[in-house]
Amino acid sequence: MKAAWRFWSFVALIWLLATGIDRIWWHHYASIPSWDQADYLNSALDHGRALGLLPGGQWQGWNALLDLSPKIPPLASLVNGTVMAVAGDDPKQAAWSLSVWHGLLLVAVAAWGLRLRGQGMALLAVVFVAMAPALLELRSDYVLEMPLTAAVTLALWRLGCWWDPQRGGRWLQALFAAAACTAALLVKQSALLVLLPALLWASWCALCRTNRTRFQVLAGVGVFLFGVGPWLRHNWITTLGGTNRAVIESAAREGDPSLWTLENWLWYPRLLPAQLGPVLLIVGLSGCVLWLFIDGRSLGSSTQRAVSSDDPLAWRWLIVTLLAGWLFTSLSPNKGDRYITPLLPPLLLLFARGWLQWGLWANRRWLKGSWLILPTTLLAGLLAILPSALSAQITRLSERHKGPVEAIVRAAGGADPNGLSTTVIVVPSTPDLNQHNVSYLGRRRGGRLVGRQLGSSAGDVEPVLQQAEWVVLAEGDQGSVRDTAARLDQAVRSSGVFVELRRFSRQSGGSYSLWARSSGVPRAASFAERFPSLAQGLEKGPQGLEPVFAAVSVEHMLDGHLSYRAEVREAAMRRLLDNPADTDARWTLALLAVLANRPVEAATQFAVLEKRLPESPWPSVYRSVVILAGLNPWQASAVADRAQRKHPNDLLAGLGDLSGVLAGALWRLPAASGSIPKAVQQVEEALKPSSHQKGSS
Repeated sequence: MKAAWRFWSFVALIWLLATGIDRIWWHHYASIPSWDQADYLNSALDHGRALGLLPGGQWQGWNALLDLSPKIPPLASLVNGTVMAVAGDDPKQAAWSLSVWHGLLLVAVAAWGLRLRGQGMALLAVVFVAMAPALLELRSDYVLEMPLTAAVTLALWRLGCWWDPQRGGRWLQALFAAAACTAALLVKQSALLVLLPALLWASWCALCRTNRTRFQVLAGVGVFLFGVGPWLRHNWITTLGGTNRAVIESAAREGDPSLWTLENWLWYPRLLPAQLGPVLLIVGLSGCVLWLFIDGRSLGSSTQRAVSSDDPLAWRWLIVTLLAGWLFTSLSPNKGDRYITPLLPPLLLLFARGWLQWGLWANRRWLKGSWLILPTTLLAGLLAILPSALSAQITRLSERHKGPVEAIVRAAGGADPNGLSTTVIVVPSTPDLNQHNVSYLGRRRGGRLVGRQLGSSAGDVEPVLQQAEWVVLAEGDQGSVRDTAARLDQAVRSSGVFVELRRFSRQSGGSYSLWARSSGVPRAASFAERFPSLAQGLEKGPQGLEPVFAAVSVEHMLDGHLSYRAEVREAAMRRLLDNPADTDARWTLALLAVLANRPVEAATQFAVLEKRLPESPWPSVYRSVVILAGLNPWQASAVADRAQRKHPNDLLAGLGDLSGVLAGALWRLPAASGSIPKAVQQVEEALKPSSHQKGSS
């Protein structure tokens, strides 16, 4: 007991020292959060507000909370937002959450190391994890990889404990492993790249053992569905779309190597010298080779437990899951330096064993059983990794972003809890000024200013001139924007609609300018006034969708607070009170529900429209679609099939077959293979511009 207390005291001391280093770093860093960093800070701010913990927000129910995480699961943002409520919403204050996640990571590594070998190797691994350049950088970079790495490491360790053929298979282990895996997936979907092979292996072994372990697998699935189900059910469409853009489209856009090239398979191994430090890598790898030659045979023999401190089964689990995780991560088309970080802690555990093996070899050869073996190995490991870690962080200090974004936000009325709800159109997109850091800084301390970027399309010019109140332009480098942004920039400067209030110099040269709508130039009709007529376009079928969503996509940029929704809803409800048969109000409420991701509400409105418009197939089509979006393929199939009998239509036939197959009616697969392409073709044909439109465009 005393030895265990001493061990965990050392782990706590390492965390405290690492946290102290982090605090010094953040004190001197003082950089403007860039795109990803500001985006995740915004997410933490959103979730903290939704929980009612931060100024400017309050609890509005589960659906409102789930709305905040349409593409990435919410767990990390919930934790980060809670920490932000305690520590403050300044970037260096919000970064305390990274220290919390780092503490969880060190605990998981320490416990895993204890199971693998014992206290000495576990402490060495904890030191390596605390000082590895890649992981040290993640503690000073507000992205999701530190929470992800901590959660995945915890999940792998607990899965291994449950999988162990000799000491595993217990109910508490199974539930702990299921909860840890669920938590990892609720941090980021990419946890599956590492956890999926481990889950498949552990589950297969459990299914092949006893009835008890089989029931444990079922219980684990239940825990997973209970944890992930509500979020996934609410956001599965946007999650699939976001994953496709982040993985497939991003890989093609960035020119990542093909799966069939050697470069693809060496992509992550080539990063290890920089991520871990060359000395740690070489000594650790060579030590593992030495260990393999001297004691490697014990990994295949359970009888060696009595004569070796190593747990061969635990090592087998680590090595196999490490290799499988690397394989699955390499199979992902999109490559990035941070994507391999969940595998670094188990790799460092392996390298810690290699370092320890060199220490044991030196002990047998020179030290002759001296107690200095562990302190010497720890000191050598620390000295080996320290230069690489310090060099990487010093380099980052010289690359920090400086700029006038805070001054711009203040000039536009941001970061003020008493200010009006404001949307600033941000045309440039640079590391020191973009829509994400404008939103984050504008909403700190309960502020209500958000930034939105327009300029990616030539069609953005007219809506900005008609509706926008504030615009930020750049003189000089525009950043990562399309050529069409120059048209919007020129239109704002030359139209006479906006006046330049102030220019702000940039550290890299050039300037940013803040423009406000001239008091003598009125805004066009509000979107709330135009919304009902747009909603009525749904009555035309698919050809009415394009103008609706084109207008909505721009409006959601011009009005980042979506303030039109309350006004439109109230007007529609008043019309229904006056005339319950008002179909225009029903179309309005249905479209509002679709845009708000409320499939049940939308289906209710479309069901009423089915009765009010019995000659039109489109209410049934929309109703089937939103019911399917709510993950109820059984009802969606019934609605589509019933409408198909009344209104024979390729789209209804395709929806009925698709929903039926998803509901388990596999006998409809042959019909679906023919009807779904026809349905897609019908939608594509309807969305094509007519010859008249082509001629007038």
